[in-house]
Amino acid sequence: MAPGCQLLSNSSVASANSQELVLNQDTTLHSPSLSGACKIITSQMTSSPDRKLIIAIDGPAGAGKSTIAARLARKLGYVNLESGAMYRALALKAIARDVSFDDERALAELASDSRILLEPTRRGNRVLLDGHDVTDRVRETDVTEGASRVSVHPKVREWMVARQREMGMGGGVVMEGRDIGTKVFPDADVKVFLDADPVVREKRRLQQQNVRGPAAEATAAELRERDRRDRTRAQSPLAAAPDALVLDSTGLSEDQVLKRVEEVVEQKLGH
Repeated sequence: MAPGCQLLSNSSVASANSQELVLNQDTTLHSPSLSGACKIITSQMTSSPDRKLIIAIDGPAGAGKSTIAARLARKLGYVNLESGAMYRALALKAIARDVSFDDERALAELASDSRILLEPTRRGNRVLLDGHDVTDRVRETDVTEGASRVSVHPKVREWMVARQREMGMGGGVVMEGRDIGTKVFPDADVKVFLDADPVVREKRRLQQQNVRGPAAEATAAELRERDRRDRTRAQSPLAAAPDALVLDSTGLSEDQVLKRVEEVVEQKLGH
């Protein structure tokens, strides 16, 4: 299959009759046999008559956006699209090919020659890179750090944004990242910017990765550096969209945050 990105829903995996949309980089419909095509299977997990929304959840690392996005998608029967998983997959390929995280041109070429697939499961997205399951590997520290570094390059972000737009253009997606509501889908139906006190975010990340001792300080330092890069990069810096619901989760439970987001979604759906 030609390089690109592929998004599957659970229903599309289970059914041979799932709808298939195949798009190239300018979002023109093409046959699967054409080179450069990006295959996206967009069948949803439910057959609800409600119109399908595009929901953008942005925020820094450790704010809880991945957890909230996953829970919200399951409840709505939407696809949960982790934009960060795509950057991590590219970083992993750069590590494997010994491509420098600072070489923008080489990284952009590597991206255009990659096939990244996100397959939703009940336990979260399964990440496939060029046909290989890399779900666990892309969560490891060196890949996460690499993802932050490759994501600062404008040409890499341009490629990723184009792919993400293709994957979410049909609606019925909860897309989480750092520039979804400002760059990828500035006209998203619902925009949420989830933040928290930096100290709290560090504690959450350390607990999530079960890191203790000397490694804990190194992990915390990496998180602070990632924040700096995200907020100061030249293209699509981390920032809340002007029309986003900004939620500070510092003193809120996971359920409380989810309830606030659900209220906004229900209002948009007219429930």
